[in-house]
Amino acid sequence: MADATMYSEDMFVLLVPGSDEVFLEPDELLLRLQVMLEQYDGVLPRDLQKFDLVEKKAKHLRDTDCEIEVTHGVSWQWYAVRLEK
Repeated sequence: MADATMYSEDMFVLLVPGSDEVFLEPDELLLRLQVMLEQYDGVLPRDLQKFDLVEKKAKHLRDTDCEIEVTHGVSWQWYAVRLEK
């Protein structure tokens, strides 16, 4: 049986084109996604359209996806990382 700590999400790495990679705690990533969604002017993916609050959209995005196209051809990516063995 797999160790549950293998799946803990203590940190994320956020990759934004044109910027250095950034290591964030889950709440910090959530805030970054909220800001991005507030400035987003495209059509949101269908699974995000069902949420009325930006906070709920960001949480769903953080917890279920690892990428969103913020403008044509430009995507943000984030991945859960484990910094210690």
